[in-house]
Amino acid sequence: MAQQEEVFKKLISHCKEYGFVFPSSEIYDGLSAVYDYGQMGVELKNNIKKYWWDSMVLLHENIVGIDSAIFMHPTIWKASGHVDAFNDPLIDNRDSKKRYRADVLIEDLLAKMDEKIEKEVEKAAKRFGDSFDEKLFRETNPRVQEHVAKREELHNRFVKAMNDNNLEELRQIILDYEIVCPLSGTRNWTEVRQFNLMFSTEMGSTADGSMKVYLRPETAQGIFVNYLNVQKTGRMRIPFGIAQIGKAFRNEIVARQFIFRMREFEQMEMQFFVRPGEELKWFAKWKETRLKWHKALGLGDNKYRFHDHDKLAHYANAATDIEFEMPFGFKEVEGIHSRTNFDLSSHEKYSGKKLQYFDPELNESYVPYVIETSIGVDRMFLSVMAASYCEEELEGGDTRVVLRLPAALAPVKLAVLPLVRKDGLAEKAREIVDALRFDFKCQYDEKDSIGKRYRRQDAIGTPFCVTVDHDTLVDNCVTIRFRDTMEQKRVPIDELAHIIGEQVSIKSLLQKIAND
Repeated sequence: MAQQEEVFKKLISHCKEYGFVFPSSEIYDGLSAVYDYGQMGVELKNNIKKYWWDSMVLLHENIVGIDSAIFMHPTIWKASGHVDAFNDPLIDNRDSKKRYRADVLIEDLLAKMDEKIEKEVEKAAKRFGDSFDEKLFRETNPRVQEHVAKREELHNRFVKAMNDNNLEELRQIILDYEIVCPLSGTRNWTEVRQFNLMFSTEMGSTADGSMKVYLRPETAQGIFVNYLNVQKTGRMRIPFGIAQIGKAFRNEIVARQFIFRMREFEQMEMQFFVRPGEELKWFAKWKETRLKWHKALGLGDNKYRFHDHDKLAHYANAATDIEFEMPFGFKEVEGIHSRTNFDLSSHEKYSGKKLQYFDPELNESYVPYVIETSIGVDRMFLSVMAASYCEEELEGGDTRVVLRLPAALAPVKLAVLPLVRKDGLAEKAREIVDALRFDFKCQYDEKDSIGKRYRRQDAIGTPFCVTVDHDTLVDNCVTIRFRDTMEQKRVPIDELAHIIGEQVSIKSLLQKIAND
């Protein structure tokens, strides 16, 4: 765990050093849990968004997109339940003066219990080798059984307390299991209380004429209030979906772990409208579809898992998370929820407008049920960076830091490097960049030795480098270097667009999804 924390610190440093992510307002000592994306980060982020967007609106004829406003009528948030129920359980440590989410403190303890169980299994697997029966060991080993029993006891208490919204019991669990403040190391806790996560502001030019409005805490409601507009103008027939990418804002109690939990973040959400009674079938289908989207990136199938919710939100009858193995454990990157017809029915009630769909096949009207897929762009960005970051030892004792980013997501697809800046090589390299810049993002680099330039491109994840040398002026060929293997081979300049284009196109990922 300590080693993983060290890697995470290096990743954060790498993000800043190479222009991926900067602390926001840094010259004024920053702003807590707010970050800016640099020149490399914005390219990677845009590529992630394009991959998601195209996978929704190009691969599905019945999904279209919208872009709704951040400011919306305040009654929307009353109807959605956010004004009354969008809370986190907050607890303070009196000694450190730090504030925590009570549920997260307990979840962290559960994660530590899981680690103990896995360590016992790993030790046994090493001891017994090929003859090891993991299932039998988990079921019969006394130490494992003891850890599992303690974990289940805690888990059951925790789930009941969350479902009952029992704040006193949450605090009692923290006391009973002697959970300490990570900073002070003490158990001097306050009572647990609810904390609403929405940011509010005033809209209007005068004090008497102003109206309290909220910065949206999710993009989904912008889809729901436009559902009928899209359905009618697009002549959409159920089942159909509406996709949106946009900013959301939450006044997080504990914003931590770099860009994993921020106060200003970006979401990619799709709401899929279905017939009542068919929602769980579509829920299962979208679980499968979304996991396939993640795995197509090739970051490692074993790094993903589903985590079903112990406590369902007030609007849901089924919910699961796709979790990714971050350097600090398995964490949610995407949520898939069966939201029933709660949102549309609630907006019908509060607005007084009819939001029903007339189904010509059934010859009846109804309020559609909704399946939601919601993915955090920033969390997805972090998962891609964490899985791609690699410190590699080379022959001769050298080392390199390389980002093994999926080629289609890499900020720069091709670096063109003249061997020297004279003898016409720089001009020839510029010609190649000028010819290929219409196909993909290219970078020209002539400073330092060729080895140092390779290292710079490895560090930002550039999948291909081509070197222009004196032979290029004779045979019109260049040496192409592949980032992951460092293999080099001679290829004609005319073939570069085809060789590189096939591998760096978003199309290559979409085809992988469609063909699976």
